[in-house]
Amino acid sequence: MPSQQSEPPDNRLARLRGPQPPQPYTARKITALTANPACARRAVLDAAGVDKALLAQQVGYEPRFGQSPFALAREQAFHSLVKWGSYAELIRLLREQLSVPVAEAHVTDLNEVGGNTALHLRERETLRLIAHVASGQDVRLILDRPVLTLEVAGQTAYLEPDALTHRIGGKFHVVLIRSFAAIDGQANPTAVAEAAKQAAVYVLALHRAFETAGLPTEQISHEFLLVCPKDFSNRPYGRLIDLRQELDALQFQLSRLRRAEDLAAQLPETATLDTTRSADELSSSMEALDASYTPSCLSFCEMARYCRDEAAGCASPARLGSGVRNDLPGIDSTRSALDYLDGVAAPGEAEAEAADLLRAAARLRRIRRGAA
Repeated sequence: MPSQQSEPPDNRLARLRGPQPPQPYTARKITALTANPACARRAVLDAAGVDKALLAQQVGYEPRFGQSPFALAREQAFHSLVKWGSYAELIRLLREQLSVPVAEAHVTDLNEVGGNTALHLRERETLRLIAHVASGQDVRLILDRPVLTLEVAGQTAYLEPDALTHRIGGKFHVVLIRSFAAIDGQANPTAVAEAAKQAAVYVLALHRAFETAGLPTEQISHEFLLVCPKDFSNRPYGRLIDLRQELDALQFQLSRLRRAEDLAAQLPETATLDTTRSADELSSSMEALDASYTPSCLSFCEMARYCRDEAAGCASPARLGSGVRNDLPGIDSTRSALDYLDGVAAPGEAEAEAADLLRAAARLRRIRRGAA
């Protein structure tokens, strides 16, 4: 009797998404995913290409963050300014602020290859040009919108940094263009930190490209070039930022991600993440995916408010923060924790150690109150 073939993983993820076009991975999505690598729910949603903002709306939770149309228009205008005249402003920054002796450079536009915008073709051309430059030929070359790949939760993510240049100290540098201003040479630390995390995704993908092509990764800089407006003008300003800490953290977090196809395979056959389906169907399917909610999710995940209410409903310790969650290993409810303290219930073997620590903490609290 022939063995039964299981459904191909990509087909399973596509079927979960339904007829909607897939939302691609981005550096922003990957940094959000690696900020909470234990969250199976987000891993499957991103791997399936589900529009999480639309999904949140369908189940009654409007996402409360995102860029305004004004901010998006401002960012697009600044991108156009930096890229105007074959990256004339970027070349000026390299020459004037970073002391790179270059008056001009050739720019290769990788938004398409021979009129074809397919990502796999653009990636192939990117790799060809990287090998060309790495061999010492045509070093004055800026790659506009190159395509790199990175494995994320068992899926291939196609990534598009703003630019890639071999112009600084003989090393390849990722270039990120952002519209937040640098006032007197100082930009918003939170915005810079987020840009650095995203740049680390691109640099790691560049390392993978070099390794695949058998090229020496020593040619890749551990710094990236951040380009943003100077002071209150739209004049571009450039700054090199070290990424070694972000790269180490990213590699560690990526290694912790479980394969999305394995997580999806555990779902019931009737599960769906199709945003055209009813709220009840969607909620039932999401409940079958383990979430790992913490309050920090509110700053980067469209599903955070849904997961927060779910965590509150089951009294999950994680809703009080990762510190509380980590201090209560084995205890999945703050109600259970209070029952152990009050002697209403006895902890199991897996919960005994955490329950003992809770009782000790309660005794110390009573002693301190008595001393006061």
